Amino acid sequence: MKFSFEARGSDSPYVDGIWRTESEGSGAFMSVAESHWGIVVTRQEGKTWLTVRGPETKAQPAPVPEDAEFFGIVFKLGTFMPHLPGKRLVDCAFDLPEANRRACWLYCSAWEFPTYDNADTFVERLVREGLLVAEPVVDAAMRGQLKEDLSQRSVQRRFLHATGLSYKSIQQIERAKQAQVLLQQGVSILDTSYELGYFDQSHLTNSLKYFVGQTPSQIVKSLQIEAV
Repeated sequence: MKFSFEARGSDSPYVDGIWRTESEGSGAFMSVAESHWGIVVTRQEGKTWLTVRGPETKAQPAPVPEDAEFFGIVFKLGTFMPHLPGKRLVDCAFDLPEANRRACWLYCSAWEFPTYDNADTFVERLVREGLLVAEPVVDAAMRGQLKEDLSQRSVQRRFLHATGLSYKSIQQIERAKQAQVLLQQGVSILDTSYELGYFDQSHLTNSLKYFVGQTPSQIVKSLQIEAV
């Protein structure tokens, strides 16, 4: 199974990134933990469907449809749908009902499937219709700029409602992903562990196995194989 992957940014304050890829053949891949949620549009053998994918708290194998095209929108932390808050989407993925060959049902209305090129317009319409909103507390918390008049309980409640995850869980996921990037860039296992504040190499190993699905040694070995 092979992937050809392409990604781009977005001018929307609600979007973290936009991507598309194609699969050649069938199989499975390791889906790593992800603190963001998003939507994925899949096209295969003349059929199209839209999947809502919530945050994932651990790495796990995921099947890939054979010879299909995929396009996705990854939303920024704190962006959510009021009728589908983050806490209902954790470790969950579901397909929206098909309205016709070109559209799906979303909150009692038929929405034409978005594309890689018109994704920003699709998001703008979601915002305009009140189906996509942002929780400012999440961004403030991630930046360490919370207002003093907010209680910790209020912050936790609003953070969990919008993202589905606790602040600590998001930190753990993002740190593991950052560790993977450092290892792929050639940083040693020892230096990666030290730079990201893991207690020791065992702590790093357990974290990457849980959130990324590979140990540090496996990540380094895979790079060496690719280089041959």
